[in-house]
Amino acid sequence: MAAARAGPAELGFVEAAPAWRLRSEQFPSKVGGRPAWLGAAGLPRPEELACALCGRPLAFLLQLYAPLPDRADAFHRGLFLFCCRAPPCCAGLRVFRNQLPRKNDFYSYEPPCEDPPPETGESVCLQLKSGAHLCRVCGCLGPKTCSRCHKAHYCSKEHQTLDWRFGHKQACTQSDYLDRTIPDHSFLFPEFEIVIETEDEITSEVVEKENESEITGSMGEAPEEELDSMAKLESKEDKIFQKFKTKIALEPEQVLRYGRGIAPIWISGENIPQEKDIPYCPCGAKRTFEFQVMPQLLNHLKADRLGRSVDWGVLAVFTCAESCRLGIGYTEEFVWKQDITNTP
Repeated sequence: MAAARAGPAELGFVEAAPAWRLRSEQFPSKVGGRPAWLGAAGLPRPEELACALCGRPLAFLLQLYAPLPDRADAFHRGLFLFCCRAPPCCAGLRVFRNQLPRKNDFYSYEPPCEDPPPETGESVCLQLKSGAHLCRVCGCLGPKTCSRCHKAHYCSKEHQTLDWRFGHKQACTQSDYLDRTIPDHSFLFPEFEIVIETEDEITSEVVEKENESEITGSMGEAPEEELDSMAKLESKEDKIFQKFKTKIALEPEQVLRYGRGIAPIWISGENIPQEKDIPYCPCGAKRTFEFQVMPQLLNHLKADRLGRSVDWGVLAVFTCAESCRLGIGYTEEFVWKQDITNTP
């Protein structure tokens, strides 16, 4: 892969937020709930949002608002990450990118208002301005409809069945009920806003040096033979994990690290991708690292259950270095999963 640029990362933290702040017109970065789609054209199709391993619908994990200030065609830019949460699979991952110029068919040219809207309701909109209907369960494109009421839309037979079990069976013929009630299915992850802060690079370096001096100081009185023995025992695996721990020690609650073109931090020496492992974008450009999801996010997802569940060490997202426009709508990018190994 190309040499990573230097510079501090931007760190993401989860915070509770009112529903209006997580709507599309606010350009949120957020975890869980339903996607706040950026633009209504060319949404990923249901088959694109199915797990490549088990075939079941993927769950929306998070989205990141990541505009490119020097690109007029990427004044608005969003990255959308989905994962499989269907046991025993829980392994599929897909990520999509969309971008828009400042002048577009979906949003005002002016920045969004920072004040809450006048309406008090927190209803979820399941029809986009383009006319496209969204699935009542997951909020993704819903081309299927209920054969009885023809008003409830779904991405898949699986989500239609889930909604039927969770109340649509009783409400199917009550059109006003459909308009007023959007189910909060257990399929969705808990919803939070992602707030961004810049990492304090200087302090991080100080901590790393202090840790190194503590190790050196504690070894100062050891015999030379003992030092040699200890050095042999300290594997590359240990060093990578220690570097990971040191890097996040100042901000242990971080759930995301962003930096287009910087180097990711890995949790293990195993399964680190090589240049050949990162596919080129269909436009012909290389893909470059853009952000990584940290294992700390798992603490907020309430995904634990008996048997297999959603899990990772690092999710690293690589995007087109040219941030190309392959027509309208959403372009699939690449995500690399590194699992947690039995590291001391």
